[in-house]
Amino acid sequence: MEQKVEFKSKGVTLRGVFNMPEGPGPHPLLVMAGGWCYVKEIVMPTYAAELASVGCATLRFDYRGFGESDGDRRQHIDPWAQLEDYRNALSYAATLDDVDQERLGVWGISYSGGHALILSAIDARVRCAVSIIPVIDGYESMRLVHGYGKGRFAKLEKALAEDRERRARGEAEQMIPHNVPDPDEALCTWPFTTSYKFFSSARETFAPNYKSLSTMESTELLMQYSVNDYLKRNLNTPVQMLVVEGDEHTPWDLQVAAFNRIGSVRKELSVMRKVTHIGLYAQRDFQLEAARRNARFVQLHLVKAG
Repeated sequence: MEQKVEFKSKGVTLRGVFNMPEGPGPHPLLVMAGGWCYVKEIVMPTYAAELASVGCATLRFDYRGFGESDGDRRQHIDPWAQLEDYRNALSYAATLDDVDQERLGVWGISYSGGHALILSAIDARVRCAVSIIPVIDGYESMRLVHGYGKGRFAKLEKALAEDRERRARGEAEQMIPHNVPDPDEALCTWPFTTSYKFFSSARETFAPNYKSLSTMESTELLMQYSVNDYLKRNLNTPVQMLVVEGDEHTPWDLQVAAFNRIGSVRKELSVMRKVTHIGLYAQRDFQLEAARRNARFVQLHLVKAG
């Protein structure tokens, strides 16, 4: 029940996969996109399948500049451009046959988990949001994961400043790896060997379009990113936030504090134990458990809403 689709976002052609559940429509639909450097083949198919099993359609897509989507500036992560891509995906989804435009929602993981929280606050068409292990505050995340003790954070800030000076002089922008084999030896955005191992394996097997790098400016933009000012604006939209106790990437204390600031009374905090951020991707049983928790929430708040 899947088909490849394409649509426009600010004049750029984006490409994705539309997954329709069995049975007569119109069906509710969640728009899905990924985290840092992700392409639509990473983790999203598992969640799409579980959502389909409870009667929810999905549209998972590649952001501009990534995967199969167009975009001249490749591997550049601008969170506000990504939010615009999400919103244009919602507009496209509303035109699809057998999709109920009154029951649209968003799903996000890691960086896009933060996007899902923002979208639930700024776009009235979003009737349900699922946010998995979200980035809450990019600066705090970078400061904590790089750590002052090893001096990596100071090196990162210096590299970002130097790249800004190069761009101001009209020189070519620099790239930074998503992850590296040894974060103590080479600079990257997310300094975890577990991340390197998982994403390297993904590229070699099921996600060949994934590239382990982004523009240096992408990390600068991450450090200006925060969902906090938007949380109080969501007064009624159902939101599920799924967090893991062992989250080494996006500190879960920031996530829980953010959850408590969401205004909506229709919210759910779902906590998974004994699993890390990358473990939620790499370990099939954890991934399935998370997907099933998402599906139950969406079934209650979006599927049965029709």
